[in-house]
Amino acid sequence: MRIVNEEISWGVDAMEQRQPIVAVLGHVDHGKTSLLDHIRSLGTQRQASVMDREAGGITQHIGATEVPSVLLNDLCGPLLGGKSFDSPGLLFIDTPGHHSFSTLRSRGGSLADIAILVVDLREGLRPQTIESIRILKNSKTPFVVAGNKVDRIHGWKCTRGRPMAMSLRSQTKEAMGFLDQAHWSLVGGFGEQGFNLERYDRIRDFTKEIALVPVSAKEGEGIQDLLAVVIGLAERYLTDQLADISGAGEGTVLEMKEERGLGKTLDVILHRGSISKGDEIVLVTTDGGTTTTVRGLFKPRGMSEMRDAGDRWNDTETARAASGLKLSAPDLDGVLAGTTLRVVRTPSEREEALSKASNESRLSIDLSEEGICIKADTVGGLEALAAELKVVGVPIRSATIGKVNRKDVRGADASKDPFHRLILGFSTSVLPDAQAEINKSENGLKVICSEIIYHILEEREEWMVKRKEELDSESREQIVYPGRLLFLPDHTFRISKPAVIGVRILGGRIHIGQRLLKDGVVVGQIKSIRKGEETKKEAIQGDEVAIAIDGVTVGRQIDEQDVLLVDVPEKHAKRLAKMSLTASEKEILEELLQIHRRDDHFWGR
Repeated sequence: MRIVNEEISWGVDAMEQRQPIVAVLGHVDHGKTSLLDHIRSLGTQRQASVMDREAGGITQHIGATEVPSVLLNDLCGPLLGGKSFDSPGLLFIDTPGHHSFSTLRSRGGSLADIAILVVDLREGLRPQTIESIRILKNSKTPFVVAGNKVDRIHGWKCTRGRPMAMSLRSQTKEAMGFLDQAHWSLVGGFGEQGFNLERYDRIRDFTKEIALVPVSAKEGEGIQDLLAVVIGLAERYLTDQLADISGAGEGTVLEMKEERGLGKTLDVILHRGSISKGDEIVLVTTDGGTTTTVRGLFKPRGMSEMRDAGDRWNDTETARAASGLKLSAPDLDGVLAGTTLRVVRTPSEREEALSKASNESRLSIDLSEEGICIKADTVGGLEALAAELKVVGVPIRSATIGKVNRKDVRGADASKDPFHRLILGFSTSVLPDAQAEINKSENGLKVICSEIIYHILEEREEWMVKRKEELDSESREQIVYPGRLLFLPDHTFRISKPAVIGVRILGGRIHIGQRLLKDGVVVGQIKSIRKGEETKKEAIQGDEVAIAIDGVTVGRQIDEQDVLLVDVPEKHAKRLAKMSLTASEKEILEELLQIHRRDDHFWGR
């Protein structure tokens, strides 16, 4: 039963090539780790579920798992019509959310050769899914969609480990109808993102349509089909880059760790060439390029996932692409995660590699004299966040790798623009002494940290709205803004020194210290406002209050039933024109402008 059509040609002329690197990404809780857990469980050397160990079932660290071709051919054999894969296997990268995929780079492009985008068939495209699609599109990474949780479709009859090609033929019309509904919903969502999606068994040209493979990561149904499509696409369309295995090794540093008995080590994905014990390598640090020598080289045993391998590591003399490995070497301080490791074997290679490392250590981020501060745990992460901020027009004053420190806080807190008193941290956190500085700030400083870029952007937008409201409120308290009041009849409590009268606020509001106009002439200044026994700083439209007015005598400058206006200084009038005013305030301001422009045509312009 062969389910893949002629567009993916299996068993092409054998040639030496590396295994494809496959990234798994998608929205939180849509089943990325469950999918990889099932794939790992297919091997003879099983280990405890990564998902069961992780908090909340969400992957917390980058990892890599190798699945050998022997297993792939055995598993997918019934779907291949007697043919077999040429690749030595698949190397899966398991990412926390989408961000590590977006920040891991290989020679300027994506580290992954191909990706699996996991989507819950019932929930469809969620914000993180859309962000993942955008990342895949920008990095030009081919991908396959795993439509997960097919077992939860109403009426679906699921059989553990069954190929989807067989499953589709055994479902009721009702269940297939519900699957089609989910399918067409996804087709619409992907269409909005610029992609044509189609179920994998209906595709005739894989260069024009994205394959959707329904699967159940929980039951393992459809996993064979998914793997067959992934490796088939890689072998059919990525032949040249998979043949890039000769020469000096090149890899991407995942993270630096302190290992008992080894000291500082690096977890690395080797995506080109080979590396051996004793090799000289060039690494990227905060200060530029540096050289060191490989002392120890280790690979996870069997199908052990890198971060779960424990003591299941094989000491090896040489590793070839593509593989996940751990290496020990002296002088690893300051090595930047997400940057390139290069093996050098000649003086000219060393010179070239050091030059590239120095360039890589310099961030490709446009900085401004004024702007916000951003932080991240990797170079790629910092650049990914900066790219997203550039799209929405946010200037960046400072961009550095590591945790938020006191220098970052003090710099942001001193920003002239209140909207720039902001620190955004991608996959990083705040140091204790920096948090103490934040707690002491009285300038509205805000720090937003998250492992997901779109969460950072959303929270920033919410903060911007709230901050604008706060600043508007503050400015309204300081600025003199329009008001209209009526001197109530029979409400003269004192004639003068100061005059105390009862008024109703007809529009806008009044504050202590504001000057009052009658017929365009200043008649006095508000000294106090009272309502009953309560002293108030302001009164708003509809309020009836007693006010004390300096410089006026009732019966001379003002009389009961007079309508008075709050005068507005010219510079305040200009600011008010840009503020959000009520309808009555706008009306009163326009009246004041007409009064003052009788003498000065350009007043308040």
